Amino acid sequence: MNIDEKLELIERNTVEIVTKRELTSLVERKQRPVVYCGYEPSGPVHLGHLVTMMKLMDFDKAGFKVKVLLADIHAFLNRKGSEEELQREVENWRKTVKALGLGAEVILGSSFEFSQEYQLDVMRLARGCTIIRGKRSMQEIARDIKDAKISQLWYPLMQVVDIKHLDVDVAEGGLEQRKVHMIGRDEMAILQHPFVAVHTPLITSLKGPGKMSKSIPGSTVSVTDPYKDIEKTINGANCQKGVQENNPILEIAELLVFPRFGGIDIERPTKFGGNISYSSYDQLENDFVKGKLHPADLKTAIIQVLEKIIRPIRENLKLE
Repeated sequence: MNIDEKLELIERNTVEIVTKRELTSLVERKQRPVVYCGYEPSGPVHLGHLVTMMKLMDFDKAGFKVKVLLADIHAFLNRKGSEEELQREVENWRKTVKALGLGAEVILGSSFEFSQEYQLDVMRLARGCTIIRGKRSMQEIARDIKDAKISQLWYPLMQVVDIKHLDVDVAEGGLEQRKVHMIGRDEMAILQHPFVAVHTPLITSLKGPGKMSKSIPGSTVSVTDPYKDIEKTINGANCQKGVQENNPILEIAELLVFPRFGGIDIERPTKFGGNISYSSYDQLENDFVKGKLHPADLKTAIIQVLEKIIRPIRENLKLE
């Protein structure tokens, strides 16, 4: 794979890269750069997590070393569970990453975040970051941000310091991570560790416009959901005929299905056009917008593909 092919693979299905020039330079000069994404192990992996994991797979194909941070301390600071609850989820996340086929080094935050040098770096960064900016950076991440605790302002500083101590060249994450990453880029002089930020889109809630959240029933699909629950959730999802904007079913096709399988097969009766296969997301979207592909047929196909992704994970978690 040449440099242009690597960059095309990395750039697909991203909202922004800060900056593309730096990413190009990195790929040109370093044989095996390091990319990471961090996750709070506060519950099972769901569709939103899978978007960033699919992007990590793109990085892997492009020759990057992939690191997955299971941010147990961050989740604790963010009031996402007790220490005992979070530790129980860590092993499930490890199994999920393995079952998904993501070739990554999985690292536990608590394995390195208590070192003296790490904590000194957090303190150095704290001296250069205002409380207002710290709170703003957590608006899309924190629990109960209106009543933010001091621990939740410590969180973004640690997230930036993670990038240095994991020796990361690229920090990848959903768009909600942007403000945290920008603290790191703007304060590079403090930590002396430059990095590129790559941000992926957020899938719209299956219930309609808004952010997907595992705390809202029917908003997303979890990798622990049995087939009948996946079927019920997707069949009940927002997917208005001919409407592309804020359509989570189309977003699942674009961000999860095509990157993983390169296409999708739609099965339908002959009287409704018969079976059809799409090897291009743009063609699928075009047919949907023009009314040539019915929402019910698309949903049926998405259910089958999600089950194909999720079933090996459920089996690895010994849920069936």
